[in-house]
Amino acid sequence: MSDSIFGIHGQALVFQSQRMGILASNIANADTPNFKARDLSFHDALQAAAGQGSAGQPLALAHNQPGQLSGTAENGGAQELYRIPDQPALDGNTVDMDRERVRFTENAVSYQTTLSFLNSRIKGINSALTGQ
Repeated sequence: MSDSIFGIHGQALVFQSQRMGILASNIANADTPNFKARDLSFHDALQAAAGQGSAGQPLALAHNQPGQLSGTAENGGAQELYRIPDQPALDGNTVDMDRERVRFTENAVSYQTTLSFLNSRIKGINSALTGQ
């Protein structure tokens, strides 16, 4: 099936899946000395999915935090960034377990919502094809 049938939701599902893996890695490494918490930039993923701005110009990348680092384009155009902690641990670890759990839960709910939307879209297409 074509990507236009599902719109941006297919790309959103890929982004959310990749983000879930990164957040799970952060949680798993909460006690690892010098581990730096990472996340994907939704802003960059949205720009990559949109392709270009409304005037036909490429959307500009904006770094709104001095500690943001450029990642690779392997994540569907999303930049992988390191988080700046409010209070880093003495061992150099920057994982805040409370915040990571909240981000993981929010991402899981968003993933499930996107998946439910795609399932209903597929059921609708299937009904149209079978004439029901």
